[in-house]
Amino acid sequence: MGSSDTSGAPARVFLLSPARLDGRRARAVFEPRTPGPLTTALRTREGAPIGDVFRLLSGLYFRGKLAYAKRFARPPEGAAWIGSGALVITANRGLVPAETRVTIEHLEAFAQTDIHHAERSFRAPLVRDAELLRDALGDAGEVVLLGSVAQPKYTAPLLDVFGARLLFPREFVGRGDMSRGGLLLRATDDQTELDYIEVRGATLRGARPPKLTPRSRSR
Repeated sequence: MGSSDTSGAPARVFLLSPARLDGRRARAVFEPRTPGPLTTALRTREGAPIGDVFRLLSGLYFRGKLAYAKRFARPPEGAAWIGSGALVITANRGLVPAETRVTIEHLEAFAQTDIHHAERSFRAPLVRDAELLRDALGDAGEVVLLGSVAQPKYTAPLLDVFGARLLFPREFVGRGDMSRGGLLLRATDDQTELDYIEVRGATLRGARPPKLTPRSRSR
């Protein structure tokens, strides 16, 4: 694992794949039988932070991605639009900071767009914002994808922009979503970054690693 010492380190931004909008959790948001604070906020003009919304929709995996990214991101100076350095990939609005507030209408629009590298409504905004991010990071900044790397829906457009600078956690190989979420939460608790490798040319599928031991309940 990498060190958590960030003195003199280059900027680093994380890209978080979005939560699904077609499952049981999504139905509970779109048609809540018992509205909670978040589903209520989505129906106001102010909305709710997209990071919190997707954490509700996705559970452990997105919770791990969000906590990890906020802990280890080092956003570049002079680029306020990047926020905390945890950028969420959306279906048709490109990259938005996890703090960006969205409404139920935004989610409904997301649900109507197919997340596929050949879908223009998805790809064009993603490439646009990826190019802005590349410029903001300069020559030394790094981009880490916390999401599926075994399929081209994210990697194809992002590799076109970042090339060898697009990284992902080595420990993701062979793990399912739940295992990845647990791994990220554990690394956040331990304040120790994972190892990153290039997406381009990497082995993206492998043998399933041993199960993680349970996290301490005191954390």
